[in-house]
Amino acid sequence: MQTPSGREVRQGCLNIADGVANPVRQDPGKELLFTLNFLLSSFLMMNTESQGHYRTVLKVSLPLVISLSSTMIMEFTDRVFLANYSLDAIAAAMPAGLAALLFITFFVGIASYLNVFIAQYIGAGLYDRVGPAMWQGIYFSILAAFMLASLCFVAEPLFHISGHPPQVRQLEAVYFQVLLAGAGINVLGATLSSFYTGRGKTFPVMIIHIFGAVINIPLDYALINGVWIFPELGIFGAGIATVTSWAVVALLFVGIIFSKKNDSMYGVVKSRKFDKKIFSRLIKFGAPGSIQFSMDIFAFTVFIFMVGRIGTTELAVTSIILSIESLAFMPMMGISMGTSTLVAQALGRNRPDEAVGITKCTIHVVFFYLLALFFLFLLAPEWLINIFRPRDYTAEDYAAVVRLGIVLLRFVCAYIFFDALYMICIGVLKGAGDTLFISWSIGILSLSVMVLPLYISIEFFDAGLYVSWSFVTLFIFSLFLVSFWRFRQGKWKSMRVIGEC
Repeated sequence: MQTPSGREVRQGCLNIADGVANPVRQDPGKELLFTLNFLLSSFLMMNTESQGHYRTVLKVSLPLVISLSSTMIMEFTDRVFLANYSLDAIAAAMPAGLAALLFITFFVGIASYLNVFIAQYIGAGLYDRVGPAMWQGIYFSILAAFMLASLCFVAEPLFHISGHPPQVRQLEAVYFQVLLAGAGINVLGATLSSFYTGRGKTFPVMIIHIFGAVINIPLDYALINGVWIFPELGIFGAGIATVTSWAVVALLFVGIIFSKKNDSMYGVVKSRKFDKKIFSRLIKFGAPGSIQFSMDIFAFTVFIFMVGRIGTTELAVTSIILSIESLAFMPMMGISMGTSTLVAQALGRNRPDEAVGITKCTIHVVFFYLLALFFLFLLAPEWLINIFRPRDYTAEDYAAVVRLGIVLLRFVCAYIFFDALYMICIGVLKGAGDTLFISWSIGILSLSVMVLPLYISIEFFDAGLYVSWSFVTLFIFSLFLVSFWRFRQGKWKSMRVIGEC
């Protein structure tokens, strides 16, 4: 059998890239067969250029995946400890945590968008613009800290309207207030990490986040359960441990960024003057992209609140399954961030063809990880769910939670691949600066596919847990369709965020 030459494989790659960015009217069946054939051959015989893309994707994205996986492990163990502590605590942790994340995400999303600015500056060779850009993020973080802390006062009325049982509402308010009080530190950490992620130097980010997790996990256990020298604080202790880990991460970034070497090359100390032009562009491009993720979180927050109206057991099992699903979600956030960095750098060099090749290689890498998770969720659901069993529950008492959880994990299996592809496409669009489309399209989908149908179904038709999760699956599939369609249009290839700065 004759194998294709390197030139033929390279040409095939360019044809696919062009077809993705500029779709033409072709026979859909032939186009699909050609694409599948090319993808198969690319796995079997990679040319030098594609091998380079795989190495680049792994070098930049893998440390980010590990960084966010350490955050995921931190949150996962946090919820395991709370579930073991009491079912009310785990029932309160997910809605309160998501409600806090809904507000925090907006500010973190803007701060993190510095990653794209710095990446495009690096790609364009404008190293002296990195320091000024980072300082605008620091000023934004200070503003965010005051605004987020002021939201502590809305905790009680917010959870009062949730309709959850009183004992759960009380715990929700406590957890929400602690997280919001320290959220400004989290925004600062996201700002400082962009100094490394934007330059594609993601190894320090990985090490620092692993260290933060190492601090958080034992402190979490101690403050929740009252061991060693610590008092038993329950869900309040879980919040304190989380904020402490945020502070450790931010301090470590401060310690390694503000050096003489970085100052001479990037101006990280001498360029601390407020720059209205960069600050306004950060808000202009960062806010729409941040709204996208915030609307995503908003939809899931409403979902959690509405499930809580069905029953405490349903709320607890949903919290448990979403915690398990974070094994897929958090690493995909790292992949999305890495994709944004690499696409932004490629566009800064005016190489959109390179950005398309990197995207394709990223999809290949993600596929194998998700395939392993798919079989884990499908074949070992009881083992995963039993990790969360409260210490005062027997296997018989916990059986109802396990039965519901097994079915819900099958819903997760149905959408995890589409969720990952959506996040990769969003990473590409953010890396280019196509954030306005992202914000309004995701906003419309959040309301029309998830929030309103879910509210009407539960409030007026007494819909159950499985109907609620069906809306989640439909929502994620719709996010994939819209983001992939925008990616195929190819308008992002000519976009830049740095302008004349």
